[in-house]
Amino acid sequence: MPRLSAQDAVLIFLFSAIATLSPTRDVWEIGMIGTLGALQLAESKVPWVETLQGRVLWIMLKLSVAYLLIGYTGGVASSYYLMLLLPIVTAATSLDVLPTLLFSLLACGAYLSFLLFIDWNQFQIEPDQVRVIALRLLFLAVAGNLVNALARALREQNAKYRAVAVQLAEANQHLSEAEAAMRRSDRLAALGQLSAGLAHEIRNPLGTIKASAEMLTKHMPADNPLAQEMAGFISTEVDRTNALVTRFLDFARPLTPQREPADLGQIIDRAITAVERETNRVSIYRNYSPDLPTFALDPNLMQQVFYNLILNAAQASPEGGTVTVKSKRLSDAAEVSVIDRGSGIAPKNLETIFNPFFTTKPTGVGLGLPIVQKIIDEHGGSLRVDSEEGQGSTFRVSLPTNP
Repeated sequence: MPRLSAQDAVLIFLFSAIATLSPTRDVWEIGMIGTLGALQLAESKVPWVETLQGRVLWIMLKLSVAYLLIGYTGGVASSYYLMLLLPIVTAATSLDVLPTLLFSLLACGAYLSFLLFIDWNQFQIEPDQVRVIALRLLFLAVAGNLVNALARALREQNAKYRAVAVQLAEANQHLSEAEAAMRRSDRLAALGQLSAGLAHEIRNPLGTIKASAEMLTKHMPADNPLAQEMAGFISTEVDRTNALVTRFLDFARPLTPQREPADLGQIIDRAITAVERETNRVSIYRNYSPDLPTFALDPNLMQQVFYNLILNAAQASPEGGTVTVKSKRLSDAAEVSVIDRGSGIAPKNLETIFNPFFTTKPTGVGLGLPIVQKIIDEHGGSLRVDSEEGQGSTFRVSLPTNP
């Protein structure tokens, strides 16, 4: 139940005072005053009144009760003619100029209609009384116009405040994103330096181990299959570790995109072909926009981006599932979406999947998405992800077409 405010208490007091000062203390008269007070009090608390239809009907209801009160207490000579201000003020505060004017004219017409009930054979209106009636009507019209002007100014000011609030919210969002990007860049720079140092230190002994394993294989007796097998294991693991070191170096190495005019669809096609050569567990569907322009980017780096994203989508999808690669043109950018219906990403991991060395794969090292993010950043683009656990994920790459 809505709580009464201080303004509501004042309103109740004022209408109670009006009812108390009634000269006749007539039950019907007091009842109509109370009804008008109740309508005015409930106006801001009934949600239905916020609609246009509700406002119009509420105004008509107040006008009807005020008309009955004035007619019951003397018509044109009634002291309650000012009650016609209640529907006029409601119209002025919630409607535009023309509707306010129409309701003001309707209220004035309602007041003048009481002249139709006068017995002109017994009564006559003097000129000074005509002036009083005219002044009352003009007062009602002026009050409605002034209240409407004030309400319109308040609405315009509120609209400006709301627009500023929206701009501030957007600016705050952009600032938060910029701070997050800066923190991510700082982490990437520090981890990149560490990775580069470790990779170089690891690669040197790897070369020695690889050469030693090959030499052992050449000079090892043919009748010792176990030793031959062990030497092969050493060589294979060295190759795997060397590939991992190469990924570390790719992550740590500063990127300078070699931009050239390229067809984004052809780049995506090459990435899809590479993924299909590696795995055939899913079907990959293409849905390219025909109006994508040719624009400057690094084809090799962007192929690596889409290869990683499509491969991740394929690995996250169930056997026999589908992955959709969709492109579309924005006003000043091209957007590519990689959509899967796989396992999705847990909400707690959405903020950390782009951090280096974070992975949920048993054999992953957590550098794929950080490298993807790095390449996209160097192209001046953005990468967003929408995911629902158990329903799949959508990675959206946006690249400016006029960098």
